[in-house]
Amino acid sequence: MTAEVPSPSKLPSDFLWGFATASFQIEGSTDVDGRGKSIWDDYAKLPGKTLDGRDGDVATDSYKRWEEDLDLLVQYGVKSYRFSIAWSRIIPLGGRNDPVNEAGIQWYSHLIDALLARGIVPFVTLYHWDLPQALYDRYGGWLSKEIVQDYVRYAKICFERFGDRVKYWCALTMNEPWCISVLGHGRGVFAPGRSSDRTRSPEGDSSTEPWIVGHNVILSHAYAVKLYREEFKAAQGGTIGITLNGDWALPYDDSPENVAAAQHALDVAIGMCDPIYLGHYPEYMKTMLGDRLPTFTPEELAVVKGSSEFYGMNTYTTNLCKAGGEDEFQGRSEYTFTRPDGSQLGTQAHCAWLQDYPEGFRQLLNYLWKRYKHPIYVTENGFAVKDENAMPVEQALADHDRVQYFKGNCEALLAARNEDGVDIRAYFAWSLLDNFEWSVADGYVTRFGLTYVDYVTQKRYPKDSGKFVSKWFTEHVAEEPRAQKASAQLELPQTDGNDVPDGTTSSPTEDKKKKTTKARFARFTAYISTFLGI
Repeated sequence: MTAEVPSPSKLPSDFLWGFATASFQIEGSTDVDGRGKSIWDDYAKLPGKTLDGRDGDVATDSYKRWEEDLDLLVQYGVKSYRFSIAWSRIIPLGGRNDPVNEAGIQWYSHLIDALLARGIVPFVTLYHWDLPQALYDRYGGWLSKEIVQDYVRYAKICFERFGDRVKYWCALTMNEPWCISVLGHGRGVFAPGRSSDRTRSPEGDSSTEPWIVGHNVILSHAYAVKLYREEFKAAQGGTIGITLNGDWALPYDDSPENVAAAQHALDVAIGMCDPIYLGHYPEYMKTMLGDRLPTFTPEELAVVKGSSEFYGMNTYTTNLCKAGGEDEFQGRSEYTFTRPDGSQLGTQAHCAWLQDYPEGFRQLLNYLWKRYKHPIYVTENGFAVKDENAMPVEQALADHDRVQYFKGNCEALLAARNEDGVDIRAYFAWSLLDNFEWSVADGYVTRFGLTYVDYVTQKRYPKDSGKFVSKWFTEHVAEEPRAQKASAQLELPQTDGNDVPDGTTSSPTEDKKKKTTKARFARFTAYISTFLGI
Protein backbone atom coordinates (compact mmCIF):
# COMPACT_ATOMS: atom_id res chain seq x y z
CA MET A 1 0.00 0.00 0.00
CA THR A 2 1.03 3.61 -0.40
CA ALA A 3 1.85 5.99 2.42
CA GLU A 4 -0.56 6.35 5.34
CA VAL A 5 -2.71 9.45 5.35
CA PRO A 6 -3.69 11.59 8.32
CA SER A 7 -7.40 11.68 7.54
CA PRO A 8 -10.06 9.48 5.87
CA SER A 9 -10.87 12.49 3.69
CA LYS A 10 -7.40 12.51 2.14
CA LEU A 11 -5.40 10.47 -0.35
CA PRO A 12 -1.74 9.74 0.47
CA SER A 13 0.95 12.23 -0.41
CA ASP A 14 2.47 9.90 -3.01
CA PHE A 15 -0.83 9.45 -4.86
CA LEU A 16 -0.36 10.34 -8.54
CA TRP A 17 -3.02 12.29 -10.38
CA GLY A 18 -3.17 14.07 -13.68
CA PHE A 19 -4.48 13.87 -17.22
CA ALA A 20 -3.99 11.40 -20.05
CA THR A 21 -3.54 11.62 -23.83
CA ALA A 22 -2.46 9.36 -26.70
CA SER A 23 -0.01 10.10 -29.50
CA PHE A 24 -2.24 9.75 -32.58
CA GLN A 25 -5.07 11.63 -30.93
CA ILE A 26 -3.09 14.80 -30.23
CA GLU A 27 0.26 14.97 -31.99
CA GLY A 28 -0.55 15.54 -35.66
CA SER A 29 2.60 16.13 -37.77
CA THR A 30 2.23 12.63 -39.18
CA ASP A 31 4.87 13.20 -41.87
CA VAL A 32 7.37 15.22 -39.84
CA ASP A 33 10.88 14.35 -38.61
CA GLY A 34 10.98 10.87 -40.13
CA ARG A 35 7.80 9.42 -38.64
CA GLY A 36 6.50 6.38 -40.50
CA LYS A 37 2.85 5.68 -41.17
CA SER A 38 0.66 4.01 -38.55
CA ILE A 39 -2.39 1.88 -39.34
CA TRP A 40 -4.58 4.85 -38.35
CA ASP A 41 -3.07 7.30 -40.86
CA ASP A 42 -4.77 5.95 -43.98
CA TYR A 43 -7.65 4.22 -42.19
CA ALA A 44 -8.96 7.53 -40.83
CA LYS A 45 -8.96 8.94 -44.37
CA LEU A 46 -11.20 6.20 -45.78
CA PRO A 47 -14.76 7.39 -46.51
CA GLY A 48 -17.13 6.61 -43.66
CA LYS A 49 -14.48 5.53 -41.16
CA THR A 50 -14.82 8.69 -39.02
CA LEU A 51 -18.10 10.48 -38.33
CA ASP A 52 -16.87 13.86 -39.54
CA GLY A 53 -14.56 12.58 -42.27
CA ARG A 54 -11.48 14.05 -40.57
CA ASP A 55 -8.15 12.40 -39.77
CA GLY A 56 -5.16 12.72 -37.46
CA ASP A 57 -2.80 14.71 -39.68
CA VAL A 58 -3.17 17.81 -37.48
CA ALA A 59 -5.20 16.64 -34.45
CA THR A 60 -4.47 19.17 -31.67
CA ASP A 61 -1.08 19.98 -33.20
CA SER A 62 0.65 18.89 -30.01
CA TYR A 63 3.84 17.80 -31.76
CA LYS A 64 4.47 21.49 -32.35
CA ARG A 65 2.59 22.88 -29.33
CA TRP A 66 3.98 20.50 -26.71
CA GLU A 67 5.44 23.26 -24.54
CA GLU A 68 2.08 25.02 -24.45
CA ASP A 69 0.46 21.74 -23.37
CA LEU A 70 3.01 21.20 -20.61
CA ASP A 71 2.50 24.74 -19.34
CA LEU A 72 -1.21 23.95 -19.23
CA LEU A 73 -0.43 20.93 -17.04
CA VAL A 74 1.50 23.23 -14.71
CA GLN A 75 -1.51 25.54 -14.54
CA TYR A 76 -3.68 22.60 -13.50
CA GLY A 77 -1.10 21.62 -10.88
CA VAL A 78 -0.94 17.93 -11.88
CA LYS A 79 1.50 15.52 -10.32
CA SER A 80 1.77 13.27 -13.37
CA TYR A 81 1.02 13.11 -17.10
CA ARG A 82 0.17 9.95 -18.99
CA PHE A 83 1.11 10.06 -22.68
CA SER A 84 1.94 7.48 -25.32
CA ILE A 85 4.92 7.05 -27.62
CA ALA A 86 4.23 6.54 -31.33
CA TRP A 87 6.05 3.34 -32.35
CA SER A 88 6.44 4.65 -35.92
CA ARG A 89 8.24 7.79 -34.69
CA ILE A 90 10.86 5.57 -33.03
CA ILE A 91 11.12 2.87 -35.73
CA PRO A 92 9.31 4.15 -38.84
CA LEU A 93 8.99 0.68 -40.38
CA GLY A 94 8.51 -0.97 -36.98
CA GLY A 95 10.63 -4.12 -37.34
CA ARG A 96 13.51 -5.45 -35.27
CA ASN A 97 15.92 -5.05 -38.18
CA ASP A 98 14.57 -1.70 -39.37
CA PRO A 99 16.42 1.60 -38.79
CA VAL A 100 15.77 3.76 -35.73
CA ASN A 101 14.65 7.36 -36.14
CA GLU A 102 16.81 9.55 -33.93
CA ALA A 103 14.64 12.64 -34.45
CA GLY A 104 11.64 10.82 -32.98
CA ILE A 105 13.66 9.65 -30.00
CA GLN A 106 14.90 13.18 -29.35
CA TRP A 107 11.39 14.63 -29.46
CA TYR A 108 10.14 12.29 -26.73
CA SER A 109 13.37 12.75 -24.77
CA HIS A 110 12.82 16.51 -24.78
CA LEU A 111 9.22 16.01 -23.68
CA ILE A 112 10.26 13.81 -20.76
CA ASP A 113 12.98 16.24 -19.66
CA ALA A 114 10.56 19.14 -19.82
CA LEU A 115 8.00 17.28 -17.71
CA LEU A 116 10.59 16.54 -15.04
CA ALA A 117 11.80 20.13 -15.07
CA ARG A 118 8.23 21.19 -14.34
CA GLY A 119 7.96 18.72 -11.48
CA ILE A 120 5.60 16.39 -13.39
CA VAL A 121 6.05 12.60 -13.34
CA PRO A 122 6.07 10.99 -16.83
CA PHE A 123 3.67 8.02 -17.04
CA VAL A 124 4.44 6.40 -20.37
CA THR A 125 2.31 4.19 -22.60
CA LEU A 126 4.37 2.23 -25.10
CA TYR A 127 1.47 1.28 -27.36
CA HIS A 128 -1.84 3.09 -27.81
CA TRP A 129 -3.12 1.43 -31.01
CA ASP A 130 -0.94 3.16 -33.63
CA LEU A 131 0.84 0.10 -35.06
CA PRO A 132 3.39 0.88 -37.79
CA GLN A 133 1.63 0.35 -41.12
CA ALA A 134 4.70 -1.45 -42.47
CA LEU A 135 4.23 -4.30 -39.97
CA TYR A 136 0.61 -4.75 -40.96
CA ASP A 137 1.62 -4.82 -44.62
CA ARG A 138 4.52 -7.17 -43.90
CA TYR A 139 2.77 -9.94 -41.96
CA GLY A 140 -0.66 -8.81 -40.77
CA GLY A 141 0.46 -7.02 -37.63
CA TRP A 142 -1.05 -8.45 -34.46
CA LEU A 143 -2.36 -11.48 -36.35
CA SER A 144 1.15 -12.93 -36.48
CA LYS A 145 3.41 -14.08 -33.65
CA GLU A 146 6.18 -12.43 -35.64
CA ILE A 147 5.14 -9.22 -33.94
CA VAL A 148 6.37 -10.35 -30.53
CA GLN A 149 10.04 -9.93 -31.43
CA ASP A 150 9.42 -6.63 -33.19
CA TYR A 151 7.52 -5.22 -30.23
CA VAL A 152 10.20 -6.33 -27.77
CA ARG A 153 12.87 -4.60 -29.83
CA TYR A 154 10.79 -1.39 -29.90
CA ALA A 155 10.28 -1.61 -26.13
CA LYS A 156 14.02 -2.17 -25.61
CA ILE A 157 14.89 1.02 -27.46
CA CYS A 158 12.44 2.95 -25.29
CA PHE A 159 13.85 1.43 -22.10
CA GLU A 160 17.40 2.22 -23.23
CA ARG A 161 16.72 5.79 -24.26
CA PHE A 162 14.07 6.93 -21.76
CA GLY A 163 14.22 4.51 -18.84
CA ASP A 164 16.75 6.50 -16.85
CA ARG A 165 14.00 9.12 -16.40
CA VAL A 166 10.74 7.14 -16.81
CA LYS A 167 9.69 5.19 -13.71
CA TYR A 168 6.16 4.22 -14.81
CA TRP A 169 5.68 2.17 -17.95
CA CYS A 170 1.95 1.86 -18.47
CA ALA A 171 -0.32 0.21 -20.87
CA LEU A 172 2.51 0.09 -19.96
CA THR A 173 3.14 -1.79 -22.05
CA MET A 174 -0.23 -2.11 -23.84
CA ASN A 175 -3.39 -0.03 -23.85
CA GLU A 176 -6.70 -1.92 -23.87
CA PRO A 177 -6.03 -5.31 -25.53
CA TRP A 178 -9.80 -5.87 -25.88
CA CYS A 179 -10.07 -2.80 -28.15
CA ILE A 180 -7.04 -3.84 -30.23
CA SER A 181 -8.55 -7.29 -30.66
CA VAL A 182 -12.30 -6.82 -30.82
CA LEU A 183 -12.76 -3.35 -32.29
CA GLY A 184 -9.86 -3.67 -34.73
CA HIS A 185 -10.26 -7.32 -35.77
CA GLY A 186 -13.82 -8.25 -34.80
CA ARG A 187 -16.28 -5.40 -35.14
CA GLY A 188 -14.06 -3.69 -37.71
CA VAL A 189 -14.60 -0.15 -36.39
CA PHE A 190 -10.98 0.55 -35.39
CA ALA A 191 -7.90 0.30 -37.60
CA PRO A 192 -7.10 -1.98 -39.35
CA GLY A 193 -10.87 -2.45 -39.64
CA ARG A 194 -11.04 -6.22 -40.13
CA SER A 195 -14.38 -8.00 -39.76
CA SER A 196 -16.54 -10.80 -41.11
CA ASP A 197 -19.02 -8.06 -42.04
CA ARG A 198 -18.24 -7.49 -45.71
CA THR A 199 -20.00 -4.11 -45.65
CA ARG A 200 -17.18 -2.98 -43.36
CA SER A 201 -14.18 -4.92 -44.54
CA PRO A 202 -13.20 -7.03 -47.57
CA GLU A 203 -11.30 -9.38 -45.29
CA GLY A 204 -11.30 -10.68 -41.75
CA ASP A 205 -12.84 -13.41 -39.61
CA SER A 206 -14.59 -12.10 -36.50
CA SER A 207 -14.93 -15.59 -35.04
CA THR A 208 -11.20 -16.26 -34.76
CA GLU A 209 -9.03 -13.20 -35.40
CA PRO A 210 -9.86 -11.19 -32.25
CA TRP A 211 -8.75 -14.05 -30.03
CA ILE A 212 -5.55 -14.62 -32.02
CA VAL A 213 -4.75 -10.92 -31.77
CA GLY A 214 -5.49 -10.81 -28.04
CA HIS A 215 -3.20 -13.78 -27.53
CA ASN A 216 -0.33 -12.14 -29.43
CA VAL A 217 -0.86 -8.85 -27.60
CA ILE A 218 -0.50 -10.66 -24.26
CA LEU A 219 2.67 -12.42 -25.43
CA SER A 220 4.20 -9.18 -26.72
CA HIS A 221 3.47 -7.44 -23.44
CA ALA A 222 4.84 -10.32 -21.37
CA TYR A 223 8.12 -10.65 -23.26
CA ALA A 224 8.67 -6.89 -23.14
CA VAL A 225 8.21 -7.03 -19.35
CA LYS A 226 10.60 -10.00 -19.16
CA LEU A 227 13.22 -7.96 -21.00
CA TYR A 228 12.69 -4.95 -18.73
CA ARG A 229 13.04 -7.02 -15.57
CA GLU A 230 16.14 -8.85 -16.79
CA GLU A 231 18.05 -5.94 -18.28
CA PHE A 232 16.73 -2.63 -16.94
CA LYS A 233 14.66 -2.78 -13.76
CA ALA A 234 17.50 -3.19 -11.29
CA ALA A 235 19.34 -0.12 -12.58
CA GLN A 236 16.36 2.04 -13.49
CA GLY A 237 13.98 1.13 -10.67
CA GLY A 238 10.78 1.50 -12.68
CA THR A 239 7.35 -0.11 -12.46
CA ILE A 240 5.81 -1.86 -15.46
CA GLY A 241 2.41 -3.31 -16.27
CA ILE A 242 -0.59 -3.32 -18.58
CA THR A 243 -3.74 -1.22 -18.89
CA LEU A 244 -7.07 -2.93 -19.51
CA ASN A 245 -10.39 -1.45 -20.48
CA GLY A 246 -13.49 -2.76 -18.78
CA ASP A 247 -16.71 -1.22 -17.57
CA TRP A 248 -18.68 -2.45 -14.59
CA ALA A 249 -21.47 -4.92 -15.31
CA LEU A 250 -24.60 -5.13 -13.18
CA PRO A 251 -27.41 -7.66 -13.62
CA TYR A 252 -30.57 -6.14 -15.06
CA ASP A 253 -32.46 -7.72 -12.17
CA ASP A 254 -31.92 -10.42 -9.56
CA SER A 255 -32.79 -13.36 -11.79
CA PRO A 256 -30.06 -16.05 -11.85
CA GLU A 257 -29.68 -15.81 -15.63
CA ASN A 258 -29.08 -12.05 -15.54
CA VAL A 259 -26.68 -12.33 -12.61
CA ALA A 260 -24.73 -14.86 -14.69
CA ALA A 261 -24.91 -12.58 -17.75
CA ALA A 262 -23.22 -9.75 -15.84
CA GLN A 263 -20.36 -12.04 -14.80
CA HIS A 264 -20.00 -13.36 -18.35
CA ALA A 265 -19.68 -9.78 -19.62
CA LEU A 266 -16.85 -9.18 -17.15
CA ASP A 267 -15.21 -12.49 -18.04
CA VAL A 268 -14.84 -11.45 -21.68
CA ALA A 269 -14.13 -7.72 -21.31
CA ILE A 270 -11.71 -7.96 -18.38
CA GLY A 271 -10.99 -11.69 -18.00
CA MET A 272 -9.44 -11.72 -21.46
CA CYS A 273 -6.17 -10.86 -19.69
CA ASP A 274 -6.62 -13.21 -16.73
CA PRO A 275 -3.58 -15.21 -17.92
CA ILE A 276 -1.42 -12.23 -16.88
CA TYR A 277 -2.77 -12.18 -13.31
CA LEU A 278 -4.20 -15.66 -12.70
CA GLY A 279 -2.41 -17.86 -15.22
CA HIS A 280 -5.49 -18.93 -17.21
CA TYR A 281 -8.48 -17.65 -19.18
CA PRO A 282 -11.88 -17.60 -17.45
CA GLU A 283 -13.80 -20.89 -17.70
CA TYR A 284 -16.66 -19.11 -19.44
CA MET A 285 -14.36 -17.87 -22.22
CA LYS A 286 -12.89 -21.33 -22.68
CA THR A 287 -16.36 -22.88 -22.91
CA MET A 288 -17.75 -20.19 -25.22
CA LEU A 289 -14.83 -20.22 -27.65
CA GLY A 290 -13.64 -23.81 -27.49
CA ASP A 291 -10.73 -24.49 -29.81
CA ARG A 292 -10.97 -20.95 -31.21
CA LEU A 293 -9.20 -19.71 -28.07
CA PRO A 294 -5.44 -20.05 -28.51
CA THR A 295 -3.42 -21.76 -25.79
CA PHE A 296 -0.08 -20.85 -24.27
CA THR A 297 2.81 -23.29 -24.15
CA PRO A 298 4.14 -23.99 -20.63
CA GLU A 299 7.17 -21.84 -21.45
CA GLU A 300 4.99 -18.93 -22.63
CA LEU A 301 2.68 -19.15 -19.64
CA ALA A 302 5.67 -18.96 -17.30
CA VAL A 303 6.49 -15.57 -18.88
CA VAL A 304 2.89 -14.35 -19.10
CA LYS A 305 1.73 -15.08 -15.56
CA GLY A 306 2.83 -12.30 -13.21
CA SER A 307 3.90 -9.97 -16.04
CA SER A 308 2.10 -6.92 -14.65
CA GLU A 309 3.07 -5.21 -11.43
CA PHE A 310 -0.23 -3.35 -11.18
CA TYR A 311 -3.69 -3.24 -12.70
CA GLY A 312 -4.02 -0.34 -15.15
CA MET A 313 -7.73 0.49 -15.20
CA ASN A 314 -9.44 2.26 -18.10
CA THR A 315 -13.14 2.57 -17.31
CA TYR A 316 -15.96 4.92 -18.21
CA THR A 317 -19.41 3.54 -17.39
CA THR A 318 -21.62 0.75 -16.01
CA ASN A 319 -23.86 -1.53 -18.06
CA LEU A 320 -27.00 -3.36 -17.00
CA CYS A 321 -26.80 -6.88 -18.41
CA LYS A 322 -29.51 -9.22 -19.65
CA ALA A 323 -29.05 -12.85 -20.66
CA GLY A 324 -29.86 -14.02 -24.16
CA GLY A 325 -27.58 -11.96 -26.35
CA GLU A 326 -25.59 -13.43 -29.25
CA ASP A 327 -22.62 -11.06 -29.13
CA GLU A 328 -19.57 -13.03 -28.01
CA PHE A 329 -17.62 -9.83 -27.47
CA GLN A 330 -20.10 -8.95 -24.68
CA GLY A 331 -20.15 -12.46 -23.22
CA ARG A 332 -23.48 -13.12 -24.99
CA SER A 333 -25.24 -10.59 -22.80
CA GLU A 334 -27.31 -7.59 -23.82
CA TYR A 335 -26.38 -4.14 -22.52
CA THR A 336 -28.81 -1.44 -21.49
CA PHE A 337 -28.95 1.69 -19.33
CA THR A 338 -32.70 1.40 -18.76
CA ARG A 339 -33.75 -0.12 -15.45
CA PRO A 340 -36.80 -2.42 -15.15
CA ASP A 341 -38.84 0.55 -13.90
CA GLY A 342 -37.97 2.55 -17.04
CA SER A 343 -35.56 4.99 -15.37
CA GLN A 344 -32.05 5.60 -16.68
CA LEU A 345 -28.94 4.51 -14.84
CA GLY A 346 -27.39 7.99 -15.05
CA THR A 347 -26.84 11.10 -17.17
CA GLN A 348 -26.46 10.35 -20.87
CA ALA A 349 -23.19 11.36 -22.53
CA HIS A 350 -22.75 12.29 -26.18
CA CYS A 351 -21.68 8.68 -26.81
CA ALA A 352 -24.53 6.16 -26.81
CA TRP A 353 -22.40 3.74 -24.75
CA LEU A 354 -21.73 6.11 -21.82
CA GLN A 355 -23.75 7.21 -18.82
CA ASP A 356 -22.36 8.30 -15.46
CA TYR A 357 -22.84 6.00 -12.47
CA PRO A 358 -20.26 6.57 -9.70
CA GLU A 359 -21.59 3.68 -7.63
CA GLY A 360 -20.49 1.36 -10.43
CA PHE A 361 -17.02 2.90 -10.48
CA ARG A 362 -16.59 2.10 -6.78
CA GLN A 363 -17.95 -1.42 -7.23
CA LEU A 364 -15.56 -2.10 -10.11
CA LEU A 365 -12.58 -0.90 -8.06
CA ASN A 366 -13.57 -3.34 -5.33
CA TYR A 367 -14.09 -6.20 -7.79
CA LEU A 368 -10.66 -5.75 -9.40
CA TRP A 369 -8.87 -5.47 -6.07
CA LYS A 370 -10.51 -8.59 -4.65
CA ARG A 371 -10.03 -10.59 -7.85
CA TYR A 372 -6.43 -9.69 -8.70
CA LYS A 373 -4.88 -8.25 -5.52
CA HIS A 374 -2.70 -5.85 -7.49
CA PRO A 375 -2.33 -2.10 -6.91
CA ILE A 376 -4.72 -0.19 -9.17
CA TYR A 377 -3.75 2.76 -11.35
CA VAL A 378 -6.84 4.38 -12.89
CA THR A 379 -5.26 5.27 -16.22
CA GLU A 380 -8.39 6.59 -18.01
CA ASN A 381 -11.75 7.85 -16.84
CA GLY A 382 -13.85 10.51 -18.54
CA PHE A 383 -17.10 11.83 -19.96
CA ALA A 384 -18.26 13.47 -23.21
CA VAL A 385 -20.97 16.09 -22.70
CA LYS A 386 -23.91 15.65 -25.04
CA ASP A 387 -23.81 17.96 -28.08
CA GLU A 388 -20.84 19.89 -26.69
CA ASN A 389 -19.31 20.23 -30.15
CA ALA A 390 -22.32 22.27 -31.30
CA MET A 391 -22.19 24.67 -28.35
CA PRO A 392 -20.62 28.16 -28.31
CA VAL A 393 -17.26 28.09 -26.53
CA GLU A 394 -18.58 29.89 -23.45
CA GLN A 395 -21.33 27.29 -23.01
CA ALA A 396 -18.98 24.36 -23.64
CA LEU A 397 -16.60 25.60 -20.93
CA ALA A 398 -19.40 25.40 -18.36
CA ASP A 399 -19.49 21.59 -18.67
CA HIS A 400 -21.77 20.80 -15.73
CA ASP A 401 -22.41 17.14 -16.64
CA ARG A 402 -18.68 16.42 -16.86
CA VAL A 403 -18.07 18.17 -13.53
CA GLN A 404 -20.75 15.98 -11.94
CA TYR A 405 -19.18 12.89 -13.48
CA PHE A 406 -15.78 13.64 -11.99
CA LYS A 407 -17.25 14.74 -8.68
CA GLY A 408 -19.05 11.43 -8.29
CA ASN A 409 -16.11 9.30 -9.41
CA CYS A 410 -13.53 11.16 -7.31
CA GLU A 411 -15.66 10.68 -4.20
CA ALA A 412 -16.16 7.02 -5.14
CA LEU A 413 -12.39 6.57 -5.54
CA LEU A 414 -11.76 8.14 -2.14
CA ALA A 415 -14.34 5.90 -0.49
CA ALA A 416 -13.02 2.77 -2.22
CA ARG A 417 -9.53 3.47 -0.96
CA ASN A 418 -10.15 4.77 2.53
CA GLU A 419 -13.33 2.90 3.47
CA ASP A 420 -13.10 -0.31 1.43
CA GLY A 421 -9.33 -0.78 1.60
CA VAL A 422 -8.71 -0.86 -2.17
CA ASP A 423 -5.06 -0.14 -3.03
CA ILE A 424 -5.46 2.71 -5.56
CA ARG A 425 -2.31 4.62 -6.40
CA ALA A 426 -3.14 6.92 -9.31
CA TYR A 427 -5.95 8.58 -11.24
CA PHE A 428 -5.73 10.05 -14.74
CA ALA A 429 -8.70 11.93 -16.19
CA TRP A 430 -9.37 11.48 -19.91
CA SER A 431 -8.40 13.71 -21.49
CA LEU A 432 -6.18 16.76 -21.10
CA LEU A 433 -7.48 18.09 -24.42
CA ASP A 434 -10.39 17.64 -26.76
CA ASN A 435 -8.85 15.53 -29.52
CA PHE A 436 -9.30 13.04 -32.34
CA GLU A 437 -11.69 10.55 -30.79
CA TRP A 438 -11.56 6.99 -32.10
CA SER A 439 -14.40 5.83 -29.93
CA VAL A 440 -16.15 4.06 -32.81
CA ALA A 441 -14.18 6.55 -34.93
CA ASP A 442 -16.05 9.70 -33.89
CA GLY A 443 -13.33 11.98 -35.25
CA TYR A 444 -13.63 15.42 -33.65
CA VAL A 445 -17.40 15.39 -33.07
CA THR A 446 -17.15 13.92 -29.57
CA ARG A 447 -15.23 15.95 -26.99
CA PHE A 448 -13.74 14.25 -23.93
CA GLY A 449 -11.30 17.02 -23.03
CA LEU A 450 -11.13 18.83 -19.72
CA THR A 451 -9.66 21.59 -21.89
CA TYR A 452 -11.59 22.92 -24.87
CA VAL A 453 -9.70 23.06 -28.17
CA ASP A 454 -10.73 25.38 -30.99
CA TYR A 455 -9.72 23.19 -33.92
CA VAL A 456 -9.45 26.19 -36.25
CA THR A 457 -7.05 28.24 -34.13
CA GLN A 458 -5.82 25.39 -31.87
CA LYS A 459 -6.34 27.68 -28.89
CA ARG A 460 -6.86 25.88 -25.55
CA TYR A 461 -9.48 26.95 -22.99
CA PRO A 462 -9.70 25.27 -19.55
CA LYS A 463 -13.20 23.94 -18.87
CA ASP A 464 -14.92 23.98 -15.50
CA SER A 465 -14.25 20.24 -15.25
CA GLY A 466 -10.49 20.77 -15.56
CA LYS A 467 -10.59 23.36 -12.81
CA PHE A 468 -12.75 21.08 -10.67
CA VAL A 469 -10.43 18.07 -10.98
CA SER A 470 -7.43 20.27 -10.23
CA LYS A 471 -9.08 21.76 -7.15
CA TRP A 472 -10.41 18.42 -5.90
CA PHE A 473 -7.06 16.64 -5.96
CA THR A 474 -5.23 19.67 -4.58
CA GLU A 475 -7.58 19.54 -1.60
CA HIS A 476 -7.68 15.76 -1.19
CA VAL A 477 -4.06 14.65 -1.65
CA ALA A 478 -2.03 15.00 1.53
CA GLU A 479 0.99 17.26 1.35
CA GLU A 480 4.38 15.63 0.95
CA PRO A 481 6.67 15.67 3.98
CA ARG A 482 9.37 18.32 3.61
CA ALA A 483 12.17 15.79 3.41
CA GLN A 484 10.36 13.97 0.61
CA LYS A 485 9.89 17.24 -1.29
CA ALA A 486 13.57 18.04 -1.01
CA SER A 487 14.52 14.56 -2.21
CA ALA A 488 12.19 14.84 -5.21
CA GLN A 489 13.73 18.18 -6.15
CA LEU A 490 17.20 16.68 -6.03
CA GLU A 491 16.16 14.02 -8.56
CA LEU A 492 15.30 16.57 -11.24
CA PRO A 493 17.75 16.96 -14.11
CA GLN A 494 20.28 19.79 -13.89
CA THR A 495 18.73 22.86 -15.48
CA ASP A 496 21.28 25.67 -15.06
CA GLY A 497 18.42 27.99 -14.11
CA ASN A 498 16.27 27.09 -17.12
CA ASP A 499 13.09 25.04 -17.53
CA VAL A 500 14.90 22.08 -19.04
CA PRO A 501 18.45 21.08 -19.92
CA ASP A 502 20.08 23.09 -22.69
CA GLY A 503 18.47 22.43 -26.05
CA THR A 504 15.46 20.55 -24.73
CA THR A 505 12.74 23.20 -24.74
CA SER A 506 12.23 22.84 -28.48
CA SER A 507 11.27 20.08 -30.85
CA PRO A 508 14.12 19.06 -33.17
CA THR A 509 12.82 21.61 -35.67
CA GLU A 510 11.96 24.56 -33.42
CA ASP A 511 13.62 26.93 -30.97
CA LYS A 512 11.56 28.77 -28.39
CA LYS A 513 12.24 31.25 -25.64
CA LYS A 514 13.05 29.71 -22.26
CA LYS A 515 11.54 30.68 -18.93
CA THR A 516 13.31 30.20 -15.65
CA THR A 517 12.32 27.45 -13.28
CA LYS A 518 12.92 29.77 -10.36
CA ALA A 519 10.38 32.31 -11.58
CA ARG A 520 7.85 29.61 -12.47
CA PHE A 521 7.86 27.88 -9.11
CA ALA A 522 8.11 31.08 -7.10
CA ARG A 523 4.76 32.08 -8.58
CA PHE A 524 3.27 28.59 -8.61
CA THR A 525 1.04 28.65 -5.52
CA ALA A 526 -0.38 32.08 -6.27
CA TYR A 527 -0.91 31.17 -9.92
CA ILE A 528 -2.83 27.99 -9.14
CA SER A 529 -5.05 29.87 -6.70
CA THR A 530 -5.84 32.50 -9.31
CA PHE A 531 -6.40 29.86 -12.00
CA LEU A 532 -8.90 27.99 -9.83
CA GLY A 533 -10.59 31.15 -8.61
CA ILE A 534 -9.81 30.52 -4.94
